[in-house]
Amino acid sequence: MTTSNSTIKGKYNEAAGKIKQGVGEAINDQSLANKGAAQQVKGHAEQAWGSVKEAAQETKNRKQPTAEQKAHDVRESVTSTAQNAKEHVQAGVDKFLNRDKKSAA
Repeated sequence: MTTSNSTIKGKYNEAAGKIKQGVGEAINDQSLANKGAAQQVKGHAEQAWGSVKEAAQETKNRKQPTAEQKAHDVRESVTSTAQNAKEHVQAGVDKFLNRDKKSAA
């Protein structure tokens, strides 16, 4: 499984937020501590979003060969049906023309 950019940014924001929160608490700067906590929340959200994107990509990669085969099968069926319809129409035209030739003779 590949790691998405969201997951990487999320890990960075989580780590940076922990540092900011720790520094803010150490120097008794509530604003910095709060910013650090908010950055951690942002990091967790980004990682969650990254997990969703990674799962979607993995599912696409796993299902794509089957979908491509089904698309190929549908194309083959459509073209075969069209060819059969053309041949059926041509047979009817030929039959009509032969009947018309017999009645004219």
